[in-house]
Amino acid sequence: MQGISKYFGSFCALNGVQLSVEKGSIHALLGENGAGKSTLMNVLYGLYQADEGEIRINGQKAVIKNPNTAIKLGIGMVHQHFMLVEPFTVTQNIMLGMEKTRFGGVIDEAATRKDVLELSEKYGLTIDPDAKIEDISVGMQQRVEILKALYRGAEILILDEPTAVLTPQEINELIEIMHRLANDGKTIIIITHKLGEIKKSADYCTIIRRGRYIDTVKVSDVDEMELASMMVGREVKLTVAKEKANPGEVLFSIAGLTVEDTRGIERVKNLSLEVRRGEILGIAGIDGNGQHELVEAIMNMVPSKAGSIRVRDKEIQNRTPSDTLAAGIATIPEDRHKHGLVLDFTVAENFVIEKFRREPFSRKGVLNLKAIRSHATELIERFDVRPAGCENSAARGLSGGNQQKLIIAREVDNDPDVLIAVQPTRGLDVGAIEYVHKALIEARDQGKAVLLVSLELDEVMDVSDRIAIIYDGTIVDTIDAENADENHIGLLMAGGKK
Repeated sequence: MQGISKYFGSFCALNGVQLSVEKGSIHALLGENGAGKSTLMNVLYGLYQADEGEIRINGQKAVIKNPNTAIKLGIGMVHQHFMLVEPFTVTQNIMLGMEKTRFGGVIDEAATRKDVLELSEKYGLTIDPDAKIEDISVGMQQRVEILKALYRGAEILILDEPTAVLTPQEINELIEIMHRLANDGKTIIIITHKLGEIKKSADYCTIIRRGRYIDTVKVSDVDEMELASMMVGREVKLTVAKEKANPGEVLFSIAGLTVEDTRGIERVKNLSLEVRRGEILGIAGIDGNGQHELVEAIMNMVPSKAGSIRVRDKEIQNRTPSDTLAAGIATIPEDRHKHGLVLDFTVAENFVIEKFRREPFSRKGVLNLKAIRSHATELIERFDVRPAGCENSAARGLSGGNQQKLIIAREVDNDPDVLIAVQPTRGLDVGAIEYVHKALIEARDQGKAVLLVSLELDEVMDVSDRIAIIYDGTIVDTIDAENADENHIGLLMAGGKK
Protein backbone atom coordinates (compact mmCIF):
# COMPACT_ATOMS: atom_id res chain seq x y z
CA MET A 1 0.00 0.00 0.00
CA GLN A 2 1.58 3.30 -1.13
CA GLY A 3 0.52 6.86 -0.23
CA ILE A 4 -2.91 5.84 1.10
CA SER A 5 -5.05 8.80 2.16
CA LYS A 6 -8.64 8.62 3.36
CA TYR A 7 -10.97 11.46 4.35
CA PHE A 8 -14.30 11.38 6.17
CA GLY A 9 -15.69 14.80 5.41
CA SER A 10 -12.99 17.24 6.49
CA PHE A 11 -11.37 14.72 8.87
CA CYS A 12 -8.21 13.08 7.51
CA ALA A 13 -8.12 9.51 8.87
CA LEU A 14 -5.10 8.44 6.79
CA ASN A 15 -2.45 10.75 5.37
CA GLY A 16 -0.11 9.15 2.82
CA VAL A 17 0.32 5.88 4.73
CA GLN A 18 2.50 3.09 3.35
CA LEU A 19 2.59 -0.60 4.20
CA SER A 20 4.83 -3.26 2.69
CA VAL A 21 4.26 -6.88 3.74
CA GLU A 22 6.34 -9.92 2.77
CA LYS A 23 4.69 -13.15 1.69
CA GLY A 24 4.63 -15.81 4.42
CA SER A 25 5.31 -13.32 7.23
CA ILE A 26 3.34 -12.17 10.26
CA HIS A 27 3.21 -8.37 10.11
CA ALA A 28 1.82 -6.34 13.03
CA LEU A 29 0.07 -3.01 12.51
CA LEU A 30 0.47 -0.92 15.66
CA GLY A 31 -1.05 2.41 16.62
CA GLU A 32 -3.15 4.23 19.20
CA ASN A 33 -6.94 4.14 19.18
CA GLY A 34 -8.08 6.25 16.26
CA ALA A 35 -4.64 6.13 14.59
CA GLY A 36 -6.20 4.66 11.44
CA LYS A 37 -5.17 0.99 11.66
CA SER A 38 -8.63 -0.49 11.04
CA THR A 39 -9.35 2.18 8.42
CA LEU A 40 -6.20 1.18 6.51
CA MET A 41 -7.18 -2.49 6.61
CA ASN A 42 -10.77 -1.67 5.63
CA VAL A 43 -9.29 0.01 2.53
CA LEU A 44 -7.30 -3.15 1.78
CA TYR A 45 -10.42 -5.28 2.24
CA GLY A 46 -12.56 -3.02 0.03
CA LEU A 47 -14.92 -1.75 2.73
CA TYR A 48 -13.55 1.77 2.10
CA GLN A 49 -11.98 3.23 -1.02
CA ALA A 50 -8.85 5.35 -0.65
CA ASP A 51 -9.01 8.97 -1.82
CA GLU A 52 -5.33 8.79 -2.80
CA GLY A 53 -2.67 6.10 -3.23
CA GLU A 54 -2.48 2.62 -4.71
CA ILE A 55 -2.47 -1.03 -3.68
CA ARG A 56 -0.29 -3.72 -5.25
CA ILE A 57 -0.73 -7.47 -4.68
CA ASN A 58 2.27 -9.56 -5.78
CA GLY A 59 3.54 -6.52 -7.68
CA GLN A 60 0.33 -6.05 -9.66
CA LYS A 61 -1.81 -2.95 -9.19
CA ALA A 62 -5.16 -3.82 -7.62
CA VAL A 63 -8.36 -1.76 -7.56
CA ILE A 64 -10.39 -3.14 -4.66
CA LYS A 65 -13.92 -1.74 -4.89
CA ASN A 66 -15.60 -4.09 -2.40
CA PRO A 67 -14.92 -7.17 -0.22
CA ASN A 68 -15.92 -9.51 -3.08
CA THR A 69 -13.02 -8.12 -5.11
CA ALA A 70 -10.70 -8.53 -2.10
CA ILE A 71 -11.77 -12.16 -1.63
CA LYS A 72 -11.10 -12.89 -5.33
CA LEU A 73 -7.61 -11.42 -4.83
CA GLY A 74 -7.05 -13.80 -1.90
CA ILE A 75 -7.60 -11.28 0.93
CA GLY A 76 -9.63 -12.33 3.98
CA MET A 77 -10.48 -10.31 7.07
CA VAL A 78 -11.55 -11.35 10.57
CA HIS A 79 -13.21 -8.33 12.16
CA GLN A 80 -13.00 -7.40 15.83
CA HIS A 81 -16.76 -7.90 16.13
CA PHE A 82 -17.51 -11.22 14.48
CA MET A 83 -19.83 -11.46 11.46
CA LEU A 84 -21.57 -14.75 12.30
CA VAL A 85 -25.20 -15.91 12.25
CA GLU A 86 -25.72 -17.21 15.79
CA PRO A 87 -28.55 -19.74 15.20
CA PHE A 88 -26.59 -21.33 12.29
CA THR A 89 -24.07 -24.13 12.75
CA VAL A 90 -20.32 -23.72 12.25
CA THR A 91 -20.54 -25.40 8.83
CA GLN A 92 -23.50 -23.27 7.72
CA ASN A 93 -21.66 -20.08 8.65
CA ILE A 94 -18.51 -21.09 6.81
CA MET A 95 -20.31 -21.98 3.58
CA LEU A 96 -22.74 -19.01 3.67
CA GLY A 97 -22.65 -17.37 0.23
CA MET A 98 -20.42 -20.12 -1.19
CA GLU A 99 -22.73 -23.12 -0.88
CA LYS A 100 -21.86 -26.32 -2.70
CA THR A 101 -24.84 -27.88 -4.43
CA ARG A 102 -25.79 -31.31 -5.74
CA PHE A 103 -28.00 -32.11 -8.72
CA GLY A 104 -31.15 -29.99 -8.71
CA GLY A 105 -29.57 -27.16 -6.71
CA VAL A 106 -29.76 -28.97 -3.35
CA ILE A 107 -27.16 -27.66 -0.89
CA ASP A 108 -24.51 -30.28 -0.18
CA GLU A 109 -23.77 -29.51 3.47
CA ALA A 110 -22.01 -32.85 4.00
CA ALA A 111 -19.35 -31.98 1.38
CA THR A 112 -18.72 -28.60 3.01
CA ARG A 113 -18.52 -30.24 6.44
CA LYS A 114 -15.81 -32.57 5.10
CA ASP A 115 -13.85 -29.61 3.65
CA VAL A 116 -14.17 -27.70 6.94
CA LEU A 117 -12.82 -30.65 8.95
CA GLU A 118 -9.86 -31.02 6.58
CA LEU A 119 -9.03 -27.30 6.87
CA SER A 120 -9.38 -27.34 10.66
CA GLU A 121 -7.07 -30.37 10.97
CA LYS A 122 -4.48 -28.87 8.61
CA TYR A 123 -4.07 -25.66 10.64
CA GLY A 124 -4.93 -26.93 14.13
CA LEU A 125 -8.20 -24.95 14.20
CA THR A 126 -10.12 -27.58 16.16
CA ILE A 127 -13.89 -26.95 16.00
CA ASP A 128 -17.17 -28.87 16.11
CA PRO A 129 -18.66 -28.40 12.61
CA ASP A 130 -22.18 -29.18 13.87
CA ALA A 131 -22.23 -26.83 16.88
CA LYS A 132 -24.40 -23.71 16.76
CA ILE A 133 -22.51 -20.41 17.02
CA GLU A 134 -24.65 -19.32 20.00
CA ASP A 135 -23.43 -22.36 21.96
CA ILE A 136 -19.65 -22.01 21.48
CA SER A 137 -17.07 -19.80 23.18
CA VAL A 138 -15.76 -16.53 21.76
CA GLY A 139 -12.42 -18.21 21.03
CA MET A 140 -14.17 -20.90 19.00
CA GLN A 141 -16.18 -18.26 17.11
CA GLN A 142 -12.92 -16.62 16.12
CA ARG A 143 -11.66 -19.93 14.73
CA VAL A 144 -14.85 -20.14 12.65
CA GLU A 145 -14.12 -16.66 11.24
CA ILE A 146 -10.56 -17.70 10.31
CA LEU A 147 -11.85 -20.91 8.69
CA LYS A 148 -14.43 -18.85 6.79
CA ALA A 149 -11.63 -16.77 5.26
CA LEU A 150 -9.46 -19.81 4.49
CA TYR A 151 -12.45 -21.62 2.92
CA ARG A 152 -12.76 -18.66 0.53
CA GLY A 153 -9.11 -19.05 -0.51
CA ALA A 154 -7.46 -16.33 1.56
CA GLU A 155 -3.69 -16.02 1.09
CA ILE A 156 -3.51 -12.69 2.96
CA LEU A 157 -5.36 -12.84 6.29
CA ILE A 158 -6.15 -9.64 8.23
CA LEU A 159 -6.88 -10.13 11.95
CA ASP A 160 -8.38 -7.04 13.63
CA GLU A 161 -7.64 -7.05 17.39
CA PRO A 162 -7.82 -10.86 17.42
CA THR A 163 -6.88 -11.34 21.08
CA ALA A 164 -9.15 -8.67 22.58
CA VAL A 165 -11.76 -11.22 23.70
CA LEU A 166 -9.58 -14.29 24.31
CA THR A 167 -8.33 -15.98 27.48
CA PRO A 168 -4.54 -16.32 28.00
CA GLN A 169 -4.70 -19.96 26.89
CA GLU A 170 -6.65 -19.06 23.74
CA ILE A 171 -4.16 -16.29 22.94
CA ASN A 172 -1.28 -18.77 23.03
CA GLU A 173 -3.26 -21.17 20.81
CA LEU A 174 -4.00 -18.36 18.32
CA ILE A 175 -0.31 -17.42 18.12
CA GLU A 176 0.52 -21.07 17.36
CA ILE A 177 -2.18 -21.11 14.65
CA MET A 178 -0.77 -17.91 13.09
CA HIS A 179 2.71 -19.45 12.93
CA ARG A 180 1.31 -22.59 11.31
CA LEU A 181 -0.51 -20.47 8.70
CA ALA A 182 2.66 -18.44 7.98
CA ASN A 183 4.77 -21.60 7.69
CA ASP A 184 2.28 -22.81 5.08
CA GLY A 185 2.88 -19.64 3.04
CA LYS A 186 -0.08 -17.56 4.24
CA THR A 187 0.54 -13.89 4.98
CA ILE A 188 -0.87 -12.53 8.25
CA ILE A 189 -1.51 -8.87 9.08
CA ILE A 190 -2.44 -8.47 12.73
CA ILE A 191 -3.90 -5.25 14.16
CA THR A 192 -3.14 -5.13 17.88
CA HIS A 193 -2.26 -2.89 20.82
CA LYS A 194 -0.63 -5.68 22.82
CA LEU A 195 3.12 -5.27 22.70
CA GLY A 196 3.89 -8.60 24.34
CA GLU A 197 1.87 -10.42 21.71
CA ILE A 198 3.67 -8.57 18.92
CA LYS A 199 6.98 -9.74 20.38
CA LYS A 200 5.69 -13.34 20.57
CA SER A 201 4.05 -13.53 17.16
CA ALA A 202 5.18 -10.95 14.58
CA ASP A 203 8.20 -10.78 12.26
CA TYR A 204 7.76 -7.08 11.37
CA CYS A 205 5.75 -4.19 12.78
CA THR A 206 4.52 -1.02 11.06
CA ILE A 207 3.63 1.87 13.37
CA ILE A 208 1.15 4.59 12.42
CA ARG A 209 0.28 7.59 14.57
CA ARG A 210 -2.68 9.92 14.04
CA GLY A 211 -3.13 8.73 10.46
CA ARG A 212 0.55 9.03 9.46
CA TYR A 213 3.20 6.40 8.79
CA ILE A 214 5.95 6.41 11.45
CA ASP A 215 8.22 3.42 10.78
CA THR A 216 8.48 -0.29 9.99
CA VAL A 217 10.78 -2.29 12.25
CA LYS A 218 11.98 -5.86 12.61
CA VAL A 219 10.33 -7.00 15.85
CA SER A 220 13.42 -8.84 17.09
CA ASP A 221 15.41 -5.58 16.93
CA VAL A 222 13.20 -3.55 19.33
CA ASP A 223 11.82 -3.96 22.85
CA GLU A 224 8.31 -3.25 24.13
CA MET A 225 9.26 0.17 25.51
CA GLU A 226 10.60 1.30 22.12
CA LEU A 227 7.42 0.10 20.38
CA ALA A 228 5.25 1.93 22.94
CA SER A 229 7.20 5.17 22.54
CA MET A 230 6.95 5.04 18.72
CA MET A 231 3.23 4.36 18.97
CA VAL A 232 2.23 7.26 21.24
CA GLY A 233 5.11 9.67 20.60
CA ARG A 234 6.16 9.82 24.26
CA GLU A 235 7.54 7.63 27.01
CA VAL A 236 4.89 5.30 28.45
CA LYS A 237 4.86 3.55 31.82
CA LEU A 238 4.19 -0.14 31.21
CA THR A 239 3.78 -0.85 34.94
CA VAL A 240 0.98 0.45 37.16
CA ALA A 241 2.12 3.07 39.70
CA LYS A 242 -0.02 3.15 42.84
CA GLU A 243 0.26 3.74 46.56
CA LYS A 244 -0.81 1.10 49.05
CA ALA A 245 -4.59 1.12 49.55
CA ASN A 246 -6.13 2.44 52.76
CA PRO A 247 -9.53 0.69 52.73
CA GLY A 248 -12.45 1.71 54.93
CA GLU A 249 -15.85 0.21 55.60
CA VAL A 250 -17.62 -2.22 53.28
CA LEU A 251 -19.50 -0.23 50.59
CA PHE A 252 -20.61 -3.09 48.34
CA SER A 253 -21.40 -6.68 49.25
CA ILE A 254 -22.85 -9.84 47.72
CA ALA A 255 -23.98 -12.79 49.84
CA GLY A 256 -25.09 -16.23 48.67
CA LEU A 257 -25.89 -15.05 45.14
CA THR A 258 -27.25 -17.67 42.72
CA VAL A 259 -28.04 -16.80 39.09
CA GLU A 260 -29.41 -19.05 36.34
CA ASP A 261 -28.99 -18.54 32.59
CA THR A 262 -31.87 -18.58 30.10
CA ARG A 263 -31.75 -22.40 30.01
CA GLY A 264 -32.13 -22.72 33.78
CA ILE A 265 -28.49 -23.70 34.37
CA GLU A 266 -26.89 -22.18 37.47
CA ARG A 267 -24.01 -19.97 36.32
CA VAL A 268 -23.41 -18.15 39.64
CA LYS A 269 -23.53 -20.47 42.64
CA ASN A 270 -23.85 -19.20 46.21
CA LEU A 271 -21.27 -16.46 45.49
CA SER A 272 -20.20 -14.00 48.18
CA LEU A 273 -17.76 -11.06 48.13
CA GLU A 274 -17.17 -7.66 49.73
CA VAL A 275 -15.58 -4.48 48.37
CA ARG A 276 -14.50 -1.81 50.82
CA ARG A 277 -14.26 1.92 50.42
CA GLY A 278 -10.90 2.86 48.93
CA GLU A 279 -9.92 -0.52 47.46
CA ILE A 280 -9.93 -2.32 44.12
CA LEU A 281 -11.12 -5.92 44.25
CA GLY A 282 -10.18 -7.76 41.07
CA ILE A 283 -11.99 -10.87 39.90
CA ALA A 284 -9.68 -13.30 38.09
CA GLY A 285 -11.10 -16.18 36.11
CA ILE A 286 -11.27 -17.91 32.76
CA ASP A 287 -14.11 -16.64 30.57
CA GLY A 288 -17.38 -18.52 31.06
CA ASN A 289 -17.12 -19.11 34.81
CA GLY A 290 -20.05 -16.86 35.74
CA GLN A 291 -18.48 -13.39 35.43
CA HIS A 292 -20.97 -12.28 32.76
CA GLU A 293 -24.03 -13.44 34.72
CA LEU A 294 -22.66 -11.96 37.96
CA VAL A 295 -22.37 -8.47 36.45
CA GLU A 296 -25.79 -8.75 34.78
CA ALA A 297 -27.36 -9.65 38.14
CA ILE A 298 -25.63 -6.72 39.88
CA MET A 299 -26.98 -4.38 37.18
CA ASN A 300 -30.43 -5.99 37.51
CA MET A 301 -30.44 -6.89 33.83
CA VAL A 302 -31.31 -10.49 34.79
CA PRO A 303 -33.06 -11.79 37.92
CA SER A 304 -31.11 -13.74 40.53
CA LYS A 305 -32.52 -16.91 42.05
CA ALA A 306 -31.24 -16.31 45.60
CA GLY A 307 -28.92 -14.14 47.65
CA SER A 308 -28.35 -10.49 48.47
CA ILE A 309 -26.71 -7.52 46.69
CA ARG A 310 -26.16 -4.45 48.86
CA VAL A 311 -24.74 -0.94 48.50
CA ARG A 312 -24.02 0.01 52.10
CA ASP A 313 -27.20 -1.31 53.78
CA LYS A 314 -29.49 -0.81 50.78
CA GLU A 315 -30.71 -4.02 49.14
CA ILE A 316 -30.82 -3.79 45.33
CA GLN A 317 -31.18 -7.45 44.37
CA ASN A 318 -33.92 -8.06 41.79
CA ARG A 319 -34.80 -4.39 41.41
CA THR A 320 -34.39 -2.42 38.15
CA PRO A 321 -31.33 -1.02 36.32
CA SER A 322 -32.54 2.46 37.34
CA ASP A 323 -32.46 1.39 40.99
CA THR A 324 -28.89 0.18 40.52
CA LEU A 325 -27.84 3.57 39.13
CA ALA A 326 -29.75 5.42 41.86
CA ALA A 327 -27.96 3.36 44.53
CA GLY A 328 -24.63 4.80 43.35
CA ILE A 329 -23.28 2.04 41.09
CA ALA A 330 -21.67 2.90 37.74
CA THR A 331 -20.61 0.24 35.26
CA ILE A 332 -18.12 0.05 32.42
CA PRO A 333 -19.85 -2.83 30.57
CA GLU A 334 -18.24 -5.83 28.92
CA ASP A 335 -19.85 -5.21 25.51
CA ARG A 336 -19.71 -1.54 24.55
CA HIS A 337 -22.04 -2.01 21.58
CA LYS A 338 -24.79 -3.97 23.33
CA HIS A 339 -24.80 -2.32 26.73
CA GLY A 340 -22.52 0.72 26.65
CA LEU A 341 -23.71 2.93 23.81
CA VAL A 342 -26.61 3.83 21.57
CA LEU A 343 -24.51 3.77 18.42
CA ASP A 344 -26.76 6.01 16.32
CA PHE A 345 -26.97 8.68 19.03
CA THR A 346 -24.34 11.42 18.98
CA VAL A 347 -21.29 11.33 21.21
CA ALA A 348 -22.78 14.20 23.24
CA GLU A 349 -26.07 12.33 23.72
CA ASN A 350 -24.25 9.19 24.86
CA PHE A 351 -22.36 11.19 27.50
CA VAL A 352 -25.64 12.18 29.22
CA ILE A 353 -27.71 9.08 28.49
CA GLU A 354 -27.95 8.20 32.20
CA LYS A 355 -28.63 11.75 33.44
CA PHE A 356 -30.36 13.70 30.68
CA ARG A 357 -33.43 14.19 32.88
CA ARG A 358 -31.40 16.26 35.36
CA GLU A 359 -30.41 19.91 35.21
CA PRO A 360 -28.51 21.46 33.49
CA PHE A 361 -29.13 18.93 30.68
CA SER A 362 -32.90 19.40 30.70
CA ARG A 363 -35.56 21.47 32.39
CA LYS A 364 -39.21 20.50 32.62
CA GLY A 365 -38.75 17.83 30.00
CA VAL A 366 -36.94 20.05 27.46
CA LEU A 367 -33.33 19.16 26.58
CA ASN A 368 -30.69 21.87 26.94
CA LEU A 369 -28.60 21.03 23.84
CA LYS A 370 -26.04 23.75 24.54
CA ALA A 371 -25.30 22.31 28.01
CA ILE A 372 -25.16 18.75 26.60
CA ARG A 373 -22.65 19.77 23.90
CA SER A 374 -20.55 21.80 26.36
CA HIS A 375 -20.42 18.82 28.75
CA ALA A 376 -19.33 16.56 25.88
CA THR A 377 -16.59 18.96 24.75
CA GLU A 378 -15.15 19.00 28.28
CA LEU A 379 -15.13 15.18 28.61
CA ILE A 380 -13.69 14.68 25.10
CA GLU A 381 -10.74 16.88 26.02
CA ARG A 382 -10.32 15.43 29.53
CA PHE A 383 -10.37 11.79 28.42
CA ASP A 384 -8.70 12.30 25.03
CA VAL A 385 -11.59 10.90 22.96
CA ARG A 386 -10.63 11.16 19.29
CA PRO A 387 -11.17 12.86 17.00
CA ALA A 388 -11.49 16.07 19.02
CA GLY A 389 -14.68 17.96 18.23
CA CYS A 390 -16.67 14.76 17.59
CA GLU A 391 -19.51 15.66 19.99
CA ASN A 392 -22.08 15.98 17.17
CA SER A 393 -20.93 12.80 15.35
CA ALA A 394 -22.65 9.44 15.78
CA ALA A 395 -20.93 7.20 18.34
CA ARG A 396 -20.90 4.49 15.67
CA GLY A 397 -18.23 6.45 13.77
CA LEU A 398 -15.63 6.30 16.57
CA SER A 399 -12.98 3.59 16.67
CA GLY A 400 -13.60 0.79 19.17
CA GLY A 401 -11.04 2.16 21.59
CA ASN A 402 -12.51 5.65 21.52
CA GLN A 403 -15.99 4.24 22.07
CA GLN A 404 -14.56 2.60 25.20
CA LYS A 405 -13.00 5.91 26.31
CA LEU A 406 -16.41 7.57 25.89
CA ILE A 407 -18.03 5.02 28.23
CA ILE A 408 -15.26 5.28 30.82
CA ALA A 409 -15.45 9.09 30.77
CA ARG A 410 -19.23 8.99 31.28
CA GLU A 411 -19.15 6.48 34.14
CA VAL A 412 -16.28 8.12 36.02
CA ASP A 413 -17.98 11.51 35.59
CA ASN A 414 -21.14 10.09 37.22
CA ASP A 415 -19.17 10.14 40.52
CA PRO A 416 -20.45 6.78 41.80
CA ASP A 417 -19.87 5.17 45.22
CA VAL A 418 -19.21 1.83 43.52
CA LEU A 419 -17.50 1.52 40.13
CA ILE A 420 -17.75 -1.84 38.36
CA ALA A 421 -15.23 -2.08 35.53
CA VAL A 422 -15.71 -5.08 33.22
CA GLN A 423 -12.88 -5.58 30.72
CA PRO A 424 -12.23 -1.79 30.88
CA THR A 425 -9.10 -1.84 28.69
CA ARG A 426 -10.34 -4.26 26.01
CA GLY A 427 -9.20 -2.95 22.64
CA LEU A 428 -7.21 -0.02 24.07
CA ASP A 429 -3.62 0.94 23.24
CA VAL A 430 -0.92 1.17 25.90
CA GLY A 431 -1.32 4.93 26.29
CA ALA A 432 -5.06 4.61 26.87
CA ILE A 433 -4.58 1.57 29.15
CA GLU A 434 -2.20 3.66 31.27
CA TYR A 435 -4.91 6.34 31.49
CA VAL A 436 -7.70 3.87 32.41
CA HIS A 437 -5.62 2.22 35.13
CA LYS A 438 -4.81 5.66 36.51
CA ALA A 439 -8.55 6.55 36.47
CA LEU A 440 -9.43 3.36 38.40
CA ILE A 441 -6.73 4.03 40.98
CA GLU A 442 -7.85 7.67 41.32
CA ALA A 443 -11.44 6.45 41.90
CA ARG A 444 -10.09 4.15 44.64
CA ASP A 445 -8.10 6.98 46.21
CA GLN A 446 -11.23 9.16 46.22
CA GLY A 447 -12.90 6.61 48.48
CA LYS A 448 -14.87 4.63 45.93
CA ALA A 449 -15.22 0.85 45.97
CA VAL A 450 -13.95 -0.53 42.66
CA LEU A 451 -14.80 -4.01 41.38
CA LEU A 452 -12.58 -4.96 38.43
CA VAL A 453 -13.65 -7.93 36.29
CA SER A 454 -11.01 -8.73 33.69
CA LEU A 455 -9.81 -11.72 31.69
CA GLU A 456 -6.33 -10.14 31.60
CA LEU A 457 -4.59 -11.75 34.59
CA ASP A 458 -1.70 -9.26 34.37
CA GLU A 459 -4.19 -6.40 34.64
CA VAL A 460 -5.95 -7.94 37.66
CA MET A 461 -2.63 -8.53 39.43
CA ASP A 462 -1.23 -5.06 38.63
CA VAL A 463 -4.28 -2.92 39.42
CA SER A 464 -6.05 -4.77 42.24
CA ASP A 465 -5.48 -4.50 45.98
CA ARG A 466 -7.19 -7.85 46.60
CA ILE A 467 -7.92 -10.62 44.09
CA ALA A 468 -10.95 -12.94 44.16
CA ILE A 469 -10.59 -16.04 41.99
CA ILE A 470 -13.81 -17.27 40.38
CA TYR A 471 -14.29 -20.83 39.17
CA ASP A 472 -17.53 -22.53 38.14
CA GLY A 473 -19.65 -19.65 39.40
CA THR A 474 -18.22 -19.24 42.87
CA ILE A 475 -15.31 -17.45 44.58
CA VAL A 476 -12.78 -20.15 45.48
CA ASP A 477 -10.24 -17.88 47.19
CA THR A 478 -9.48 -14.22 47.92
CA ILE A 479 -5.87 -13.09 48.35
CA ASP A 480 -3.91 -9.85 48.80
CA ALA A 481 -2.50 -8.72 45.45
CA GLU A 482 0.94 -7.96 46.89
CA ASN A 483 1.28 -11.62 47.90
CA ALA A 484 -0.24 -13.02 44.70
CA ASP A 485 1.51 -15.73 42.73
CA GLU A 486 0.56 -16.02 39.05
CA ASN A 487 0.97 -19.80 38.96
CA HIS A 488 -1.15 -20.26 42.09
CA ILE A 489 -3.92 -18.04 40.69
CA GLY A 490 -3.76 -19.82 37.32
CA LEU A 491 -4.15 -23.18 39.10
CA LEU A 492 -7.24 -21.96 40.98
CA MET A 493 -8.71 -20.45 37.79
CA ALA A 494 -8.45 -23.89 36.17
CA GLY A 495 -10.23 -25.64 39.07
CA GLY A 496 -7.18 -26.73 41.07
CA LYS A 497 -7.09 -26.84 44.85
CA LYS A 498 -5.63 -24.23 47.20
